[in-house]
Amino acid sequence: MASDLQRVNENEMKAMDANRYATKKTIAQGMLDIALLTANASQLKYILQVGEQHQFYKLMLILISLSIVMQVAAGLLLVIQSLINMHNTKDRNRGFAINHFIDAFIFLSVFCDIMKMNFGLDPAVPHTDVELLKP
Repeated sequence: MASDLQRVNENEMKAMDANRYATKKTIAQGMLDIALLTANASQLKYILQVGEQHQFYKLMLILISLSIVMQVAAGLLLVIQSLINMHNTKDRNRGFAINHFIDAFIFLSVFCDIMKMNFGLDPAVPHTDVELLKP
């Protein structure tokens, strides 16, 4: 009887650990999403302050704006997805479809972020000293 009780307690602890891990993972992902959104807002502010002087002003403005829109859309879809009852087959299919859209929005957002980093939007690197680098 005592060994049965120990097995039940061990199973409960494993289940609680899994829930704790999932909760921490979700919180960490949310914090990373907020950090990325904050970085994009900061980059948007920077590119708007520099204005047309930036070599790729229009491209950067479009990429940053698209990235922010995709992040917000993915966030809204995540909220909608959390409200879906996954026990119902019809709702589950809807949830899976929404999940595919979320994946696409996140992929496109990351793609925009990679592209904008390749065009040199780094506030730490001054753009006024570019002439010193020319041969």
